[in-house]
Amino acid sequence: MSTDFKGSKPGLITDTPAVDFHVDPSGRSQSIDKTDIEKQWPARQSASSVFLAKTSQDEGREAHESSPPASPPPLEKTDDVTYPEGGTAAWLVVLGSFSGMMAAFGYMNVISTYQAYISHHQLAEYDESTIGWIFSVYAFLSFGAGIFIGPIFDAYGPRYLVLGGSVALVLSVFLMSICTLYWHFLLAYGILGGLGTALIFTPAVAAIGHWFNAKRANATGIAAAGGAVGGVVFPLMLEALFVRMGWAWALRIQGFIFVFLVGVANLLIRSRLPPKPGSSCVPDFRILRFPALALVTAGTYFMEWGLFTPIAYLTSYALSTGAVSSTFAFQIIAIFNAGSALGRWLPGYLADKWGRYNLSILALSACLLSSLGLWLPSAILSAPTADGATKDNTAIVSLLIVFSIFMGFASGSNISLTPVCVGMLCDTQEYGRYYATCYSIVSLGTLTGTPIAGAIIGANGGAYWGIACWAGGNYVMALLCYTAVRVLKVGWKWNAVY
Repeated sequence: MSTDFKGSKPGLITDTPAVDFHVDPSGRSQSIDKTDIEKQWPARQSASSVFLAKTSQDEGREAHESSPPASPPPLEKTDDVTYPEGGTAAWLVVLGSFSGMMAAFGYMNVISTYQAYISHHQLAEYDESTIGWIFSVYAFLSFGAGIFIGPIFDAYGPRYLVLGGSVALVLSVFLMSICTLYWHFLLAYGILGGLGTALIFTPAVAAIGHWFNAKRANATGIAAAGGAVGGVVFPLMLEALFVRMGWAWALRIQGFIFVFLVGVANLLIRSRLPPKPGSSCVPDFRILRFPALALVTAGTYFMEWGLFTPIAYLTSYALSTGAVSSTFAFQIIAIFNAGSALGRWLPGYLADKWGRYNLSILALSACLLSSLGLWLPSAILSAPTADGATKDNTAIVSLLIVFSIFMGFASGSNISLTPVCVGMLCDTQEYGRYYATCYSIVSLGTLTGTPIAGAIIGANGGAYWGIACWAGGNYVMALLCYTAVRVLKVGWKWNAVY
């Protein structure tokens, strides 16, 4: 047996039955219980092993390297991928995603403005539930189309996806300007707009994961804030332009702004990591057999049911109260999205320090409290009464404004933290597939949520207290699901960072 010292890499020495110590990266020797070793390995005593147990630490290392150990179990596979976590190239990708989401999610965050306008003009003869299908089809495709887009991103990168989405989104908004019939809106906004949003949104989120890991929630939150900024700018712009220039030119001006925003997105959104070996463009629902991912998917399903209720009906609710002017009713969604802008970034920044699921649970709790503690009382006070009693307009408006700010902030993380929470359950190169599979299920909630809320309004004679309860109930379910994932991963330790 050779006694030449062959050396080893710190921390990579495996334990054998012949050694009653091991060396950690700090160089300290630590004792090992021989009883535990003998339970796992056959005893293989030899002259050299006895000598090893009695010699000094340095001599022991020599003998350990030179003597053949029993075959150890395979080492746990580790992720050798490194992430820049910053730098010019990485932050330019975030800027490109911010710009793309300002267009794509900006288009989504003005649903309330579009709904309120066309329900009183082009589609005045249709009820709330029927009109709601236009926006639910849009939301369904925005998230559901990711089942194909995510795996394609994993295999080929974002370039052609973002380009195709840019063409579809710009074409959608220009066609919206000439829509007059129900099927016009369904095709132009619901189908074309939904596909365009998905083609931009999915790669914009997934590309960030190629550049950030430890700071991923913060970077994703910054990018997602672009959608909230669009949700502030576009409703205020459209409210002013509807009066001055009419529907057609208001939408065309919005379209020209989209051209600039998606141009920036096409220039800057880039992937970095190579495709995972053996990856394909075929979605895989088998990953839902993992309890944590199944619970996240269910929780996000209920979350989107709750989120799209105020997004779609907040302006209509404000108009129905009679407590505010029509101008302010169109501006209330901008207040909601202003809160959302901060809510998309700040929880993401804190989540990297305190835990992504921890912050998601706090945010879901805040959404629950704002729906049942602020919107529900306001809706009850504004509901029509049989005796025509005078409404307390001051209380109604105060609760409405506080709800818009608080709910906007709390729900902002519904967009920015959810992708990061899904990403914690898979390898980076498989993120697109996992995220797409999750949202292919979630999209069914976005498809049905708005029409269900519209039907609830109709069933309550035009009162909105029912959809406030609907939103709150969905957030209860979402909160339970996300809490269950945290318990599965770290137990009931309240101070665990996860």
